[in-house]
Amino acid sequence: MSSARPLCVLLLMPLAACSAVDRLKGIGEAPPLSAIENPVAQPGYRPVQMPMPPLQPRATANNSLWRSGSRAFFKDQRAAQVGDLLTVRVRITDSAKIDNSTQRSRQNGENFGAEAFFGAEQQLSKILSDGVRPEALVKGSSSSSSNGAGSVKRQEQLATDIAAIVTQTLPNGNLVIEGRQEVRVNFEVRELIVAGVVRPEDIEAGNTIESTKIAQARISYGGRGQISDVQQPRYGQQALDVLLPF
Repeated sequence: MSSARPLCVLLLMPLAACSAVDRLKGIGEAPPLSAIENPVAQPGYRPVQMPMPPLQPRATANNSLWRSGSRAFFKDQRAAQVGDLLTVRVRITDSAKIDNSTQRSRQNGENFGAEAFFGAEQQLSKILSDGVRPEALVKGSSSSSSNGAGSVKRQEQLATDIAAIVTQTLPNGNLVIEGRQEVRVNFEVRELIVAGVVRPEDIEAGNTIESTKIAQARISYGGRGQISDVQQPRYGQQALDVLLPF
C-alpha cells in the first residue's frame, strides 16, 4: 500500500500540471460559467430506484368530467412530468452544541505480612536475603487519574430559492428533481445544487416546495474563483497532508 501512493502521485502530476496551465491561462479573466446541460446525459447520472408499492388500476366512470388520479378538477399547473419546473425554497437553519466532561480518579494500597505463622515465619531467613521482615513482606500502592473535556458548537444558515427540473417520475408518482444555479460576482462563482425525491402532494399551489420536504435531499452550496483559491491550500501541501504519516 505504501509503495502504491508514490506511484499514484507520479501519475497525478501530469493532471495537476494541465490544471495549473489552464489556471494560468485564466489569469485576469473571470471564471467561466458552465454550459446548460441535460442532467440525465451526464456521465455520473444514475436513475433513482426506490421501494415501490404495487400498482393500482385506475377506475373510470362514463359520462364524468372527473378523471381518477387527478389532483384537481381543472388542469394542475404544478410540476408532474419529466421536464417540468418547480421552485425549491432552500431554508437550512442548523444549530448544535455539545459539551462533554469526564473526570476519574482511583487509589489502591496493598499490605501483606506474616508476623506470626506457627513459627514458619522464621524459615524465611533461609530462603530470602538477610534483613527480611516477616511482618512487612509485601507493600504496594497505585493511583491513577484522568480528565477529559470536549465541546462542539456548530451553526449553519442558508436561505435561497432555486428552480429545479423533474428528471424522473417513479412508479408511485413521486418525482426526482435536480436543480443547479450559478451566480458570478466579479471573479467569484457561487454554485447551488439541489437534488432529491418529492411527493406531488407536497408541491404547493404556486409550484413551490420547501427543502425540508425533499427526501434523499442533496444540497450543495459552494464556489470557485480567486477567493476560493486563496482559501484552499496549495497542491503540494495537500499532497503532503495525504502522504506524510505524522
